[in-house]
Amino acid sequence: MKQLAYRTRLTFLILLDSLIVSTALFIAAWVVYPTLPVFQLDAIIISAIALLIFHHLFAVMYKLYNKVWAYASVGELTAIVKAVTLSIVAAGVVQYLVNDFSIYRRALVVTWMLHIILIGGSRFVWRIFRDRYIAKDVTQKRTLIVGAGAAGAMIARQLKNEQQGTELYPVAFVDDDVSKQKMQIYNIPVVGTVEGIPDVVEKMHIEHIVIAIPSLRNGELTDIVSICNKTNTKVQMIPKIEDLMTGKVSVNQLKSVEVEDLLGREPVELDINTISEYVTDHTVMVTGAGGSIGSEICRQLMRFSPRKIVLVGHGEFSIYTIDMELREKSGDSNIEIVPIIGDVQDRKRMFDIVEKHKPTIIYHAAAHKHVPLMEYNPHEAVKNNVIGTKNVAQAADTFGVKTFVLVSTDKAVNPTNVMGATKRVAEMVIQDLSQRSKTKFVAVRFGNVLGSRGSVIPLFKKQIEKGGPVTVTDPEMTRYFMTIPEASRLVIQAGTLAKGGEIFVLDMGEPVKIVDLAKNLIKLSGYKEDEISIEFSGIRPGEKMYEELLGESEVLPGEVYEKIYVGRTIEVDPEELNSLIDQFNKFTPEVLKDELMKLVFMEQRLLAKKA
Repeated sequence: MKQLAYRTRLTFLILLDSLIVSTALFIAAWVVYPTLPVFQLDAIIISAIALLIFHHLFAVMYKLYNKVWAYASVGELTAIVKAVTLSIVAAGVVQYLVNDFSIYRRALVVTWMLHIILIGGSRFVWRIFRDRYIAKDVTQKRTLIVGAGAAGAMIARQLKNEQQGTELYPVAFVDDDVSKQKMQIYNIPVVGTVEGIPDVVEKMHIEHIVIAIPSLRNGELTDIVSICNKTNTKVQMIPKIEDLMTGKVSVNQLKSVEVEDLLGREPVELDINTISEYVTDHTVMVTGAGGSIGSEICRQLMRFSPRKIVLVGHGEFSIYTIDMELREKSGDSNIEIVPIIGDVQDRKRMFDIVEKHKPTIIYHAAAHKHVPLMEYNPHEAVKNNVIGTKNVAQAADTFGVKTFVLVSTDKAVNPTNVMGATKRVAEMVIQDLSQRSKTKFVAVRFGNVLGSRGSVIPLFKKQIEKGGPVTVTDPEMTRYFMTIPEASRLVIQAGTLAKGGEIFVLDMGEPVKIVDLAKNLIKLSGYKEDEISIEFSGIRPGEKMYEELLGESEVLPGEVYEKIYVGRTIEVDPEELNSLIDQFNKFTPEVLKDELMKLVFMEQRLLAKKA
């Protein structure tokens, strides 16, 4: 059926062009030379035949019969001009040869104009008819585009050209640029500014909003979304400029506005040269490579073309998933990707892996991170977070790994829970080892990451899908948030700054109330606050009301890199540390918690005295 339609269309265009070409030269000759002698008509007829042949030849060359004229634009018009011009020139040469070396120049010029007008007009008339008189699908949603720049124009054109393939139909723009007000782009008017979105939505019966400004700063995006949320209209946005530049997505791939888009900060510019020295053509090992942070570290490292990347993880499916993803992205590159199933608690296994692959850098992201779960399972927290770290770190020391980076947490600051205490003890382990090792051991602390498996956002989304309620521990509870890509980039950058023994602290920005996070997510999911209720469940075991960042006395002055600081440290007491590690299995859960806190706060008191 499609083949028949194509042949019918091709035949129609060829016959139409033949009619135009065959008659245009005679019309031009009659207009320019109304008294042309009959005997000279032979030259006109021969020229017309030549013009017909050459036209079809150049039409095929410039694919005039293969273009979708419903979407015709400047490119298609240029192809018509080229084909017509070359066919006129070729016909003029034939006329010169058969007409005693003379050419009817004015007739050919008029013919050229007639061809452009008639052939071009015949192609563009369908687009004009389609755009102006064919009614849009009644199921399509009237769409407002925020941003009348290049991206907005591209979205408008895409939506108009694909009326039958999308549920959106653009009817208006808004833009804060005064010079664009009351202008039109693809016959779509610019009807106001961002502040006026609620009025525009009401007056023009808008059913959908698309934010088409890829270079928006996060604060600006939050302001626009807040205004859009006043309308109870679904809001989507084009991808961020970072994703567009890397080719990850195209501008016409609309996405829902996520909480991550509102809370994320400006991307940090990495020191590409320094990272390349550490990573390019070297072997890199990542533990916990299947987790949220570990997998993103792997993705970021692939940009720097390591010789080999060793993916170590306990979960079979998570390692399989990141392995397949990296292989797909690597394409024809020579990066060797080695997936390894192994538990960091297995000392011999870790030593065997490091000895075999001899990595230059190890990023240790494997850990138990769930605060309430670790309160109920303190022994498992010690085995994974402390013993596991010690196993991998000692393997790095034994086999001469250049740099070891421990992914830590802000919960290690004045910890009130087992998870935070075990991460602080893990920091102590590598600080102690750093005193006598050639390997540079460092830790990197940061807060909650948006979108991780342990984040509250996936939980909130599931609760919203079920119709609520959304459970929040306390109306005053706050947390610091960072996106997974930003945290991973800063971890990689911190590794290049290592001299040995440092605890790098990432600037987490401003704290966010969890209840505000829940309210934003409810609105972004298309609901009103009175449709999805919020319930307060109370603080869970081990949780803090407020997460703490290091105070001024605990951080060395000045950034060592953008958004990266160095925390003050003291010498770790190896006897106390090793005593806890050696005896932890003898303690009951309650006693183990007490011993962890005793060790951590002994160090805190010494640090306070030193300050």
